[in-house]
Amino acid sequence: MPEKPIFGKYELGKVLGCGAFAKVYHAREINSGKSVAIKVINKSNISNTNGLSDKRIEREVSIMRQLQHPYIVRLHEVLATKTKIYFVMDYVKGGELFTQIANKGRFSEDLSRKCFQQLISAVNYCHSRGIYHRDLKPENILIDENGDLKVSDFGLSATTDQIQSFDGLLHTVCGSPAYVAPEVLTIKGYDGAKTDVWSCGIILYVMIAGYFPFYDQNLMLMYKKIYKGEFRCPKWTSPDVKRILSRLLDINPETRITIEEIIKDPWFRKGLKFIKFSEEEENKKNSLSNYLNAFDIISFSQGLDISGLFKSNNLVDDLERTVVEEESPESIIQRIEEMAKKENFRLKGKKEWGIEMKLQNGKLTISVDVYRLTERFVIVEVQKSGGDGGLYKDIWRNKLKPVILGQQIEEVQDSDSQLRFTRPGRSVG
Repeated sequence: MPEKPIFGKYELGKVLGCGAFAKVYHAREINSGKSVAIKVINKSNISNTNGLSDKRIEREVSIMRQLQHPYIVRLHEVLATKTKIYFVMDYVKGGELFTQIANKGRFSEDLSRKCFQQLISAVNYCHSRGIYHRDLKPENILIDENGDLKVSDFGLSATTDQIQSFDGLLHTVCGSPAYVAPEVLTIKGYDGAKTDVWSCGIILYVMIAGYFPFYDQNLMLMYKKIYKGEFRCPKWTSPDVKRILSRLLDINPETRITIEEIIKDPWFRKGLKFIKFSEEEENKKNSLSNYLNAFDIISFSQGLDISGLFKSNNLVDDLERTVVEEESPESIIQRIEEMAKKENFRLKGKKEWGIEMKLQNGKLTISVDVYRLTERFVIVEVQKSGGDGGLYKDIWRNKLKPVILGQQIEEVQDSDSQLRFTRPGRSVG
C-alpha cells in the first residue's frame, strides 16, 4: 500500500494478480468512489529486459486506447512517475471465464451461446479496426457482475501494420498451446482474423464440454492432434452446436467459417442482441483516439523527459519523428499526398491520420502517422521499412521534411548551390 494516493486520484487496495513485470490492484477513485483496476509496472523491470517487453507494453496500450466496446476491458488512462507506469482500467468483479467454467463444470448451451455471441461481437469489433488478439482464451476473458464478458490482455495482439507485404500474413508464433490454430505453428504465416476464429471455437467447445477438444500432457502429441483436427463432441451436444464447431475448428483456414458467416448461423442468431454504436459516437471516439495519452508521449521521448521532442525549429532530425507547431493533421496529410503524387509514389491510405508511400517497386515503404498532442501541437512519426537507406535519407531531407513543415523550396545561388527551405516566420537551413 502506498503512503499517498496515486496522483491524488486513486487509492490502491488488494492485489488482484501478478505477472512477470506488473501487479494488478483493485483501486478506488477518490472523488467518485468508483472501483477500477490498476496495473502497476516498475520501469526498472522492463528496462532490464532485451526490449521485447517494453515494446509489448507500448503495443498493448496503443491498441487498447483505440478500443471502446461493452465486451472489452476499457483502458481509462495511463499515468507515470519516474519509476512506475500505471494503467487505469475497468474493474471486472466476476473474475475469469476460466474460473467460472471450472466452478460449474460446464455451461448450458444457452449460456454458452450468450457468451459466444458477446465474444464474437468483441472480436468482430477488433477485426473491423485491423486488430487481431492472438491470445484468446478463458483466462483472458473476464465476467462482470451482470454476467457479461470483457475481453482483456492485448499484449500479444497484432495490427495490420505488422502484416508482411510479401504475403499479406503474420509470422510471429504466439498464443497459448491449447488454443493456438494449426497454421500458426507453421513457417508459412497466418491470417490473424482466421486464427482468432479458431480460438473462439476452442472457447465455445470448452464452455459446452468442460474440457479441451485437443489435449495431451505431451505438448508435441497435443500439437499433432491439433494438426489432424480430429475431435469428438460430448453426447449432450446438439446437432447445431456440432455443426458450427466443425466449421470453427476446420484445420484449413481457407474453408474455416468467417465471422460474417458465424453471425448468419441459425444457432448463433438465436436470442442475438448486438451492440450498435451510433455514427455520432463513432466519430467522437475516432477523434478522441487521435489524442496522445501520457504513455504515448513517454514512448516518443526518453523516459519522462520530453524536451527531446522540441528541438530548434520544432524538428527532431533523426529521420523518425518530428513535432510541428500549430498545424492540423489534415493539412499535413494533404501536403504529403500532393508531394507523393507529384513524385509518382504509390500511395496507400491508413486509418485515421496516416499515409503509406511505396518506392522502388514496393521495396521501400515510408509510413507517416500524425497524432494530436494538444490543440496547438501534433506529432508526426515517420518510419521506413526495406529499400535503400540512402534514398530514404534523401527523400526525407529534400522532400518529406520540408513538406511536413510547410516550407517552400528555393534555389540559392551560392558557391555550394544549396537548397533553402523557407516558411513564413521561420527558416531552416
